[in-house]
Amino acid sequence: MVEPIRLIIADDHPLFLEGIVQSLSSQPDMSIVGQASNGEEAYEFVAKDLPDVVLLDITMPGQGGIETARKISAAYPIVQIIMLTVSEDEDDLMAALKAGARGYILKGVSARELANAVRTVANGETYISALLASNLLVELSHSDQPDPLSELTIREKEILELVAEGLTNIEIGERLHLAEKTVKHYMTNVMQKLHVRSRVEAALLVHKKKRDDG
Repeated sequence: MVEPIRLIIADDHPLFLEGIVQSLSSQPDMSIVGQASNGEEAYEFVAKDLPDVVLLDITMPGQGGIETARKISAAYPIVQIIMLTVSEDEDDLMAALKAGARGYILKGVSARELANAVRTVANGETYISALLASNLLVELSHSDQPDPLSELTIREKEILELVAEGLTNIEIGERLHLAEKTVKHYMTNVMQKLHVRSRVEAALLVHKKKRDDG
């Protein structure tokens, strides 16, 4: 039997926290091992229970989510971090990623997307809400390559478009009739061609091009 994904959730709004806990508790492959109302409590829970994934609100009283993420990432790099936020600000997104977060999800996403994001991050991948990505304009400068996407093959572009829509490797594989491992290999190649470090940056390049072309 596969062990459930062990989660700690931190948010200073009791009703929102309760809703997230109920939503994720209903997933058969997830288990809530701790709930916190601020960053300090979240860090203590992580130190005590060492979960697979911790979900942090960015704006909590005292030690905020980004600082908490930075400390957790430094002390317990095995723990995957997801930021839950209402902020669509690019600076917050980049600060969260630099602090060690592997996921950035806007509050108000569907229960399905939230659970999907948790599974993706628990699997060691990066996840960003498709809604957020579609609203961001990220200036990634490649002076020697004005259109880095032009170097991709048709199949690579097809897979990257689906990544930009928020699909996981498994979902992309099902859509395109490819093995999950094959999709991973394609994405590794895509990231090398685009000179980016994560699926997030690759997806944002797609949305930036659409903005520029539009």
